Amino acid sequence: MMKIDAIARRILGWKLNRWDRWYDYEQGKFIHESEFQPEQNIDHAMIIVERLEELGFTYQIKGLSKVCFNDICATGDSLAQAITNAAYEIVERHSIMDSTRLWQKI
Repeated sequence: MMKIDAIARRILGWKLNRWDRWYDYEQGKFIHESEFQPEQNIDHAMIIVERLEELGFTYQIKGLSKVCFNDICATGDSLAQAITNAAYEIVERHSIMDSTRLWQKI
């Protein structure tokens, strides 16, 4: 759940409303965690792809279960899981960069 929560909040911009749901301000609706399962559902994973493309990332499929967003690639047991893993890698890399910038300011 931690991976999915990080993607929902950092990439999709959803706000945590309760421990088990987010709020999408753009669409004005609540999304329960059972309604967003990008590792199992390719349609949910494609929501992530669309958002990352809006943010300037280029999406490439490199086999049955490997995808890349620009130079960040990941694999999974399925295409949906590979998309989710690559998106989480983006979140992790940007978190590290944000943390580094914070320490430089201190």
